[in-house]
Amino acid sequence: MEDDIILKISYRIKEIRKEKNITIQELANRAGVSKGLISQIENNRTIPSLPVLMNIVHSLNLDLTGFFKDISPANHQEKVFVIRASEYKPLKKEAAKGFNYQRILARNIHGGPVDFVLLELKKGARRNKMVTTDAFEYKYLIKGKIEYLIEDKNYILEEGDSIFFDGRLGHNLSNIGDSDVLMLVVYYFITND
Repeated sequence: MEDDIILKISYRIKEIRKEKNITIQELANRAGVSKGLISQIENNRTIPSLPVLMNIVHSLNLDLTGFFKDISPANHQEKVFVIRASEYKPLKKEAAKGFNYQRILARNIHGGPVDFVLLELKKGARRNKMVTTDAFEYKYLIKGKIEYLIEDKNYILEEGDSIFFDGRLGHNLSNIGDSDVLMLVVYYFITND
């Protein structure tokens, strides 16, 4: 299953950077942006503006044609998608230990990219810092128990519960249960048109 073009761009940046053995910091320096921004772009936490994307592509010593040669928009003619579990793709979004993401589907819906992901949190998994995402986030807890900290308020979710919030707010989550957690995550990315 092909991912949406915006998400393909993020993956391609990371893929080329690693192929060329360029660190995130080196790419950030070359492109004139922060290390954090490169990391957020590569991990689908934000969408680069066109000037930033062009600087990144040029910093990877590619022209735009070379960068986009293997990226094509998904076929939006389909009205029904069946995605088999074997088609889910591992997705590295962060370095936090015990956080395992699998992309189910990514599509552009009504002008905004949407990413459907399964997140498994190993028993005791927690982030060490707050994160932000340039997306609205919906989380449905399939299995387990988590604690979500959004800005300065804690939310406890158990199996069957869900939460929706603006990911631009600082947030953090921890597996506080006695077993692994499984949750469906939907990111609706905010575009700055």
